[in-house]
Amino acid sequence: MKDVFILAIETSCDETSMAIVKNGTTVDSFTVLTQMDTHAKYGGVVPEIASRMHTENITLVLEETLKKSSITIEKVDAIAVTYAPGLLGSLLVGVEFAKTLALLYKKPLIAINHTIGHIYANNIDNKLEFPLLAMVVSGGHTDLIEMKRDYHFKILGSTMDDAIGECYDKVARVLGLPYPGGPNVERLAAQGKYTYKMPRPVLDNTYNFSFSGLKSAVINLVHNELQRGNEIRKEDLACSFQTTAIEEVVRKVELAIKNTHIKSLILAGGVSASHYLREEMKKMASKYKVSVNIPEKKYCTDNAAMIGAAAYPLFLEKRFVDFQLNASSQANIE
Repeated sequence: MKDVFILAIETSCDETSMAIVKNGTTVDSFTVLTQMDTHAKYGGVVPEIASRMHTENITLVLEETLKKSSITIEKVDAIAVTYAPGLLGSLLVGVEFAKTLALLYKKPLIAINHTIGHIYANNIDNKLEFPLLAMVVSGGHTDLIEMKRDYHFKILGSTMDDAIGECYDKVARVLGLPYPGGPNVERLAAQGKYTYKMPRPVLDNTYNFSFSGLKSAVINLVHNELQRGNEIRKEDLACSFQTTAIEEVVRKVELAIKNTHIKSLILAGGVSASHYLREEMKKMASKYKVSVNIPEKKYCTDNAAMIGAAAYPLFLEKRFVDFQLNASSQANIE
């Protein structure tokens, strides 16, 4: 069977990214142009600015990706693009650009769900081993998923309110840390100790998550301490928050391992770049002789390589879409 090269496009939030991926596992070329410094001035992503910057940058990112590639755009076998979920204006830039390329170069078009892309980031330089448990942790998702084969998703549990990444960002803002919040909270937490008592989220035997109570506890604690004129030990508060949040994620995954007896676990999403989460999950999994696969950190955050990896199984099944494809700010895994 000949090698399959897919040109992938990702513009769901504030990263303009393209990649050419071979056979769903090997990254031939890869480019990410981040807008992080721009949005950091506002304390978070501004949707209107993000979409405008995607429009300005997308042709430059294509040129850079092709310059680094071993093949020309005429030789790629398909165009893949993130169509959902994400910021609607940002997604539209990528979708319209992908449709233009597919029409111009007469290539089949593949639509990819961003969350599924994060899962298939684990297939880069690796191979998903089924059956598996996928723990998706990001700014928009905290989902525990069982997969028995490619594109077979059984959602065991999800967040009932805030996603864990969103909670990290809110806590960072309360602590006066710059955007993006997650890495900065983790760096601060590494310098502190667990000294602040935090409420335990959803202490039940379901696979669902809840982080709004934990987030509110941090906000209220900071507010009350400031009202009393007390100094807040930011390092200890960051550590107390992070320890509580990650313990709950690990506990739910451990429960799923006990109940399903699945021996393969993957982490996915931006929060999977967290060193603390990685180490805690590995420690737990080792007790049950469960293998843990986590993408390289550059493939944990939003990137087009994961979109190319997720597109490969769909290419093999010829699950292409027509030029009626539109962007959507929300979409379920399917």
